[in-house]
Amino acid sequence: VQLQASGGGLVQAGGSLRLSCAGSGLTFSDYLVGWFRQAPGKEREFVATISKGGKNAAYADSVKGRFTVSRDNAKKTVYLEMYSLKPEDSAVYYCAADRSQYLRLGAETYDYWGQGTQVTVSS
Repeated sequence: VQLQASGGGLVQAGGSLRLSCAGSGLTFSDYLVGWFRQAPGKEREFVATISKGGKNAAYADSVKGRFTVSRDNAKKTVYLEMYSLKPEDSAVYYCAADRSQYLRLGAETYDYWGQGTQVTVSS
C-alpha cells in the first residue's frame, strides 16, 4: 500500500494550493482518507477527512471554511484545496487511509500514511 502526497510549495498569505493524495496497492474506495499536518516543534494535528464515497467530510475548526476535501475514486486520489492560506498553515501535510465506516479525527486510528508534502505560507 502506498499513499503519495503532492502539491505542496511556497505561497504568499492569502494564496491557495491544492494537495493531492494518490493511492496504490489498495481498493481505494474501501478507505476513508484524512489529512493531517505537523509544524516544527508541534504535534501532528487533524486537518480534514472524507468518507469512502466522498459524501461526508469533517474539518478542523482552524481550517473550516478555507479548506475543502474531495475525492475521485476512479483516479484513486483525494484532494485538499486550501484557500486564504495563513502563515500558521505552514507545515508538512500528510494523507492517511483508514478502513473505518465512520469519519476519524484521531491520527492513531489510521492504517496507512503517505510521506508528506511541505506547505510554506509566507507573510
